[in-house]
Amino acid sequence: MTETLDYIRQRTEDKTPSIGMILGSGLNEFADNCIQDAITIPYSDIPGFPQSTAPGHKGNLIMGSTEGKSVVCMQGRFHKYEGYGMKEVTATIRLMADLGIDTFIVTNASGGINPAFNAGDLMLITDHVNNIGDNPLIGPMEPGTVRFPDMSIAYDLDLREKAEAAATNAGVKLHKGVYLANPGPSFETPAEIRAYASLGIDTVGMSTVPEVIYARSRGIRVLGISLISNKAAGLSGQLLTEEEVFEAANAAKDSISGLMQEILKTI
Repeated sequence: MTETLDYIRQRTEDKTPSIGMILGSGLNEFADNCIQDAITIPYSDIPGFPQSTAPGHKGNLIMGSTEGKSVVCMQGRFHKYEGYGMKEVTATIRLMADLGIDTFIVTNASGGINPAFNAGDLMLITDHVNNIGDNPLIGPMEPGTVRFPDMSIAYDLDLREKAEAAATNAGVKLHKGVYLANPGPSFETPAEIRAYASLGIDTVGMSTVPEVIYARSRGIRVLGISLISNKAAGLSGQLLTEEEVFEAANAAKDSISGLMQEILKTI
């Protein structure tokens, strides 16, 4: 990671962002439209950095400012289903942590299990379930990490309160709920969705949890926002496709950008 970090610092003139963001599937619009004085670095140019192969992930690091805050945005992430190990899956948050962020805003697209959720809705993540079967902290301890981070409040209470207030100000409906991460890449079966619903799970996806675990091990505050891209398997009577994700993201791009800008004003 030293070579990677040195390269980014050189390209960004040693700027130190305070807020890091990962923009999930189809959620690139915010970074494209709302970041000023942007420095854009494709992942393919960054030495020692994984490459994003997931559809809808542009694969760019963007550093700049918005709402008076210094930010670094990752347009795209890495997943276990791409064949990556946990070190690569968390490469984005590892790099942002090394750059000096103290606040992490993580977004994703997920399938809605809660019957009140519809495609295009947004959900504030209040807690998660790690069903990936792996953990980014397994192995030798890394400098700056905690071996056994407490995950009782993985998603910062103060940030959640500010996000709810920001949603009100932006006129955006913001649900709250629990997110479950699977390894993917297959979508879940209806039986799995029924099982998750019985456990109190509200949405399901294939990312986010490893990044949040690593961020908390570095003492970084976390805020999570999930875009409901579709109703989960067996709940809509339709087959699931990746195109639904992009359609939902396109339909919700204005509300997502508006919410993010309001949030950034307050943190």
